[in-house]
Amino acid sequence: MTNDILIETTGRAGRISLNRPRALHALTLDMCHAMSAALTKWASDDAVEAVIVDHAEGRGFCAGGDIAFLRNSALNDGGVSGRGFFHDEYQLNHQMFEYAKPIVAFMDGVTMGGGVGISQPAKFRVATENTRFAMPETGIGLFPDVGGGWYLSRLPGRLGQFLALTGARLDGAECLWAGLATHYLPTDKLEEAKARIAEHPDRIAGILSELSVTPPPARIEANADKIAHHFKSDRLEEVIASLEADADDQGSDWAIKELATLRTKSPQTCKVALRELAESARLHHLCDEMVMEYRIASRVLTRPDFAEGVRAVIVDKTGDPQWNPPTPEQVSDELIDSIFAPLPDNEEWKPL
Repeated sequence: MTNDILIETTGRAGRISLNRPRALHALTLDMCHAMSAALTKWASDDAVEAVIVDHAEGRGFCAGGDIAFLRNSALNDGGVSGRGFFHDEYQLNHQMFEYAKPIVAFMDGVTMGGGVGISQPAKFRVATENTRFAMPETGIGLFPDVGGGWYLSRLPGRLGQFLALTGARLDGAECLWAGLATHYLPTDKLEEAKARIAEHPDRIAGILSELSVTPPPARIEANADKIAHHFKSDRLEEVIASLEADADDQGSDWAIKELATLRTKSPQTCKVALRELAESARLHHLCDEMVMEYRIASRVLTRPDFAEGVRAVIVDKTGDPQWNPPTPEQVSDELIDSIFAPLPDNEEWKPL
């Protein structure tokens, strides 16, 4: 058992606490395996009636996956170990989605990338004043994975496309408004909530409702109409043209800001994200989503933008990624088709 994750049974609930505070609880492969093993064990244990997922300490719930490990794989082993990580992480995401017992995820802090993948499958998703939710993959040349295509494509008003392209961060109130969280609790009520859930796992909904408070206004709601209008196309060039027109004609500060944000993102990743969400919306099972996402992950992992994006944002922190291809117009439909193409039968993703 890795020290990076704490697993225990408390009362009538299983509890999984992420414990890598210096890395904002980013998931390693060992952590994914430990979570999967615990869930498998508890699935057949009648004494465990619910599962709590939280973090041990610090300001993160889960900041994502082990990006440094993935970049190292892309640069040094042709992506072999990185693909292994994605394969097993996606198995965990799917396992949680299909889990027969209720899971309660406490998104009390930074919830990004891989953290989205282990919170959104939960039946109960608790946001707080500390929640910072995002899928920031366009900034590092990856793509919204861990089931992100499924969840984002099902948000109303093109909000999912906006989040996928811009990497915008939502606070807890915005998560509740968007449906990404089911409840909003103040942090000083979380331990009481966990203790009561462990004692009465048959009353989770009632306990969370009793401890909930009215959140502040969701700031993003004021921009909902703009998001629905400017992000309505599944073609990146059309999204950019719409924002440009508003920026030029109206001098819209919002359009100018979002346009500036988009121009820092990987054009390849943005096009992958729009295609992914369009495809995801037509799927009927998360299993099919994970098959698609694994095909994408297997390929973008070793394309130039991922190693370069992680270098610029995380390793060197220069914030100056040189994307390849550098513009949306140079990212061909043929390239995107190749990223989404089926893998050989013996390499396709499979559930646990």
